[in-house]
Amino acid sequence: MKIDDAAARLEALGNRTRLQIYRALVRAGRSGTPVGRLQDKLKIPASTLSHHIKSLVAVGLVSQVRESTTLVCHANYDSMQGLVDFLVSECCVDEAECKDAKTAA
Repeated sequence: MKIDDAAARLEALGNRTRLQIYRALVRAGRSGTPVGRLQDKLKIPASTLSHHIKSLVAVGLVSQVRESTTLVCHANYDSMQGLVDFLVSECCVDEAECKDAKTAA
């Protein structure tokens, strides 16, 4: 992952509302959550929710799929894993006595 991509994803998650949305989608699992249910659960106005979801979609953390008349949001687990891997990829590489830390991450 490029550092600019990681920075954009971390910046998106650095907003409290977007982090709440993302965590709710991660908890929902691969089936995702309809936008209306997210709005009810998080008590966020529709326009605000739409704005924040758009930001998460733009950086690749969330995808949306229309199922008939319902818009369903999904956490992009590959993107999330890529970000986590990026953050731990160089764990302890400059520390001689910590060579096993990278494989533990």
